[in-house]
Amino acid sequence: MVQSYQSPVRVYKYPFELVMEAYVRRFPKCDMIPIMAGTDIIKETTSKDGAITQVSRKCRLHVEAPYLLKKIMGVEFIYFVQTNTLDRRNRTLTIEAYNESFSSRVVINENCKYSVHPENSDWTCFEQTAALDIRSFFGFESTVEKIAMKQYSQNISKGKEIIEYFIEELRKEGITSVPRWQEPSPKAIPEVCVTKESKKLENEAESSSEEIEIRDRTSSTPSTGSTELQLGASATHLPNIDKLNLNDDDAFMSNAEYVQWCLGNRSPEVMDNKLTDRDNNKLDADYIKRCLGDLTPLQESRLIQLKKWVAELQKGKVPSDTCLLRFLRARDFNIEKAREMLSHSLIWRKKNQIDKLMAEYEEPQVVKDYFPGGWHHQDKEGRPLYLLRLGQMDVKGLVKSIGEEGLLKHTLHICEEGLRLTEEATSSQGRPITTWTLLVDLEGLNMRHLWRPGIRTLLKIIEIVEANYPETMSCVLIIRAPRVFPILWTLVSTFIDDNTRSKFLFYGGNDYQGTGGLIDFMPKENIPDFLGGECKRGTLSRFGPVPESMYTVMHPDELELRSIVHEGGLVPKSMYQPGEDIDGTRQHIPLSEQSMYHSVSLGRGQVHEVVLLIEEPGSVICWDFDVMKSDVLFSVLRTKVPITHRPEPQSPTGAMGVIDAVMGSDDQHRSVIEKSWREGYEYFRVEPQLVCHDGESIQYEKDGQESRRFDQQPVYREGESIQGSHVTSYMGTYVLQWRYYESAPHTSPLDIIDTITAPKAKIMYYYETLKSADYRGSMTSLQSCQSGFSSLSSNTNKSVTSSCPSR
Repeated sequence: MVQSYQSPVRVYKYPFELVMEAYVRRFPKCDMIPIMAGTDIIKETTSKDGAITQVSRKCRLHVEAPYLLKKIMGVEFIYFVQTNTLDRRNRTLTIEAYNESFSSRVVINENCKYSVHPENSDWTCFEQTAALDIRSFFGFESTVEKIAMKQYSQNISKGKEIIEYFIEELRKEGITSVPRWQEPSPKAIPEVCVTKESKKLENEAESSSEEIEIRDRTSSTPSTGSTELQLGASATHLPNIDKLNLNDDDAFMSNAEYVQWCLGNRSPEVMDNKLTDRDNNKLDADYIKRCLGDLTPLQESRLIQLKKWVAELQKGKVPSDTCLLRFLRARDFNIEKAREMLSHSLIWRKKNQIDKLMAEYEEPQVVKDYFPGGWHHQDKEGRPLYLLRLGQMDVKGLVKSIGEEGLLKHTLHICEEGLRLTEEATSSQGRPITTWTLLVDLEGLNMRHLWRPGIRTLLKIIEIVEANYPETMSCVLIIRAPRVFPILWTLVSTFIDDNTRSKFLFYGGNDYQGTGGLIDFMPKENIPDFLGGECKRGTLSRFGPVPESMYTVMHPDELELRSIVHEGGLVPKSMYQPGEDIDGTRQHIPLSEQSMYHSVSLGRGQVHEVVLLIEEPGSVICWDFDVMKSDVLFSVLRTKVPITHRPEPQSPTGAMGVIDAVMGSDDQHRSVIEKSWREGYEYFRVEPQLVCHDGESIQYEKDGQESRRFDQQPVYREGESIQGSHVTSYMGTYVLQWRYYESAPHTSPLDIIDTITAPKAKIMYYYETLKSADYRGSMTSLQSCQSGFSSLSSNTNKSVTSSCPSR
């Protein structure tokens, strides 16, 4: 595999001629480059006018390799050929180098270039590219590749340091400037013997001279003799030194000023590719250090390569440099894996119009009132901090109010907001801040949070966020974790990337209050009062390190947070949406093809059934439903003979046929249990019959599960949640049945009027069938969990769970 390297643009704040004077001092040998044993000039030519000089050198490099490998190689030095072409007229130096030793087994090519800064003729830019291709090396290909990349990376890091060192040596010698090359008069040009090489150089000089003259005639700005260097979207518009005041330390602006300037002129998370140069997507080294953080030379190279690839691929908008860096870090700077991950993410964003959705997003009222999370100040490192009181979240209520997609959309909004806040923090603090901190309070977490549909939604959201917002969190602090948390973590952790999982820190009980707890991550004055801190919810000191966009002025000495962390609580059932309404407001984000909940209305005499074909004894049928209106009778049945298809409905005939149609005998609300079938013979009731009743208690005597009898029928009220599961004992057809419940049957013909005018019952339901192997240890096996809201809902809601036989 070919390993390639491309450096960012490194800027020397010295004129080109002075940098060249420092550069030649590294030859024939430089003590700052221990690997270099020496160099010999093998050829040197100069053009007739002295503008172009070309020097070829043979470089001897020490072999730094394991003893066994050195023995196999059988050489003391490795030889490279380096050719330098200095163009004084255009003020450029191009360097080409290749290996002479083992050239049939290993191919190394390097190209470097010194040139004038495009916006300041008194500065010098340096670029470098290289490629390594190890075809074969006595079975040590991988070892040689690692050694070569390590040595090359070390030498790159010293490059700028060496130039700075020799410029300082020149200054000590009294040399602080070197005059620019001037065009000689025709009489001053000596008569020299013109070789093929010098003739070629002369032609190149004349050609470049003509280009400069043409450019000077057609441009309103006189040429400085430098070719234009495009630095890409993030560095093209570096501040011009002529417009800034230098201080005594020769620093043209402070870190904060520089970062603010760059962020003001760089792209957002996604930028328009029309504003970039597709062929020259380059980055400035100072910009990388100040705005993106400290990167190794190879990491810088991977960033530039990925940036170039994206610019060539994308015709519209391209990700920002911080975004590219996040995907690289998520894949340990493996360029191929990062490119694949980024490609999938870009397709996902485009397919689902994420940018448009986020721009138009407005928090639903139920989220504003009942979602227990919000941005809360910053941690000690200045990173934005998001506080989520997960233990106080009514997951079921939120899912039934805004749907899975609504919850996903709010999560994506938080992620996008986090990226924006990190940019604000980078700008205000003058140093790179690319991640945010998540603080999760689990007080109140109990078995109700292990509701399977909620867990399934959570896992899918985690999967989407991990794939499209990698490396956005610095750490995740889990505090006040109860005993039930390990069960939840066991399931969730398998869906979290290893790098992200390593950032989780857990605190049980009050451990977070001691040494090594929150005080190590958050300023004491920013710890919320409900966690034992000093920060009152909603207010803080004017001088707190929070972006101004999160404040509204309330008092001269106090500010109020716009994003207040709500306490959560039960979502009222009046805010629940029917299944079809949730589907109608979907935002086309493919969390799932349809809502996990189904909604159905039942009139008098109507029934709704879900027919399940069980092919393996021991399979588990799970259900969860809410009675939204009126009363419903729920049953779980098994037929003696498997039902492969519903019987064809018979067309109503005569007056009674019309009555049957009005009474609800249509195909959609027709039972698969024939009227002639007898309970206990053709079909069996495998779970106690449940009546969700509005008002009084009713008792019935019904046959129980298979061979048992239940002498008392449970009675429940409108608005209740019912969860349950049943372990099947036989193969065949099982039926989940909901029937409109009425205390007394209608026998009078006048009851037809009541049937038409009576309010309909309404339910929202979810069901799932699990194989026995999948069920063991799953969330549903904890079927004793309550959907009521713990202590917050002791008298507000009741939950029903049918029994599951011991396994």
